[in-house]
Amino acid sequence: MLVAGEAVMLRGMETDRYGRVVAHVFRSGSPERWIQAELVAAGDARVATYAGDRACAAELLRRERTARAAGRGLWSDPSQKPLQAEDPAALAAVRGQFAIVEGKVLSVRESGGTIYVNFGRRWSEDFTVTIAKRNERAFAAAGLEPKSLSGRRIRVRGWIEERGGPWIDAVRPEQIELTERN
Repeated sequence: MLVAGEAVMLRGMETDRYGRVVAHVFRSGSPERWIQAELVAAGDARVATYAGDRACAAELLRRERTARAAGRGLWSDPSQKPLQAEDPAALAAVRGQFAIVEGKVLSVRESGGTIYVNFGRRWSEDFTVTIAKRNERAFAAAGLEPKSLSGRRIRVRGWIEERGGPWIDAVRPEQIELTERN
C-alpha cells in the first residue's frame, strides 16, 4: 500500500464537470512521493485525459510508455494494450469507456467549428478524433498542429463515443501523442 496510514497532500485540485474533485496526491514526509506517478510507473494506472499541466502530463506519459514497454502491471494483459484505430468494430465495442487508441491518420478535415482527424475513409464507420476549432491554438502551441497529423501515427486517449463511427473528442493536447514509429 502506497499511502496506508500515511498523511497525504492534495495539489492542483480542480472540480470536473461531474462535480468530482480531481487532484494529485503526494505522500507527506521526507522524501515526498507523487503517488499517481508511482502508480503509472508500476503499470497500475493509465494516464487520463485530464492529466494536468503539460509538464505534469509529459512526465506521467513518459512513465506510462516505460511501463507499457516493460509490460508492467496492467500492460502485461493483452486486453489492456492500446486499441487499433484500424479496427472500428473493436472500438465500437468499448463505447462509453476510456480507451487508448493508436493508428495512422488518413486525413484531417475541417467543417464548421470542428476539426476531424480521420483514420479511415468512411466517417460513418471508421474511427475519428474531433478537436473543436476554438482549441486549435492550444494544440498548435503544444506542437500538435492538427493539419500536420495527416499521414502520422498517433496515440489518442479519451472516452469512446459513437456518432456514425467510433470517435474521441480531444479537448486537451495531452490526449494526443505522436508515436515512436513516426
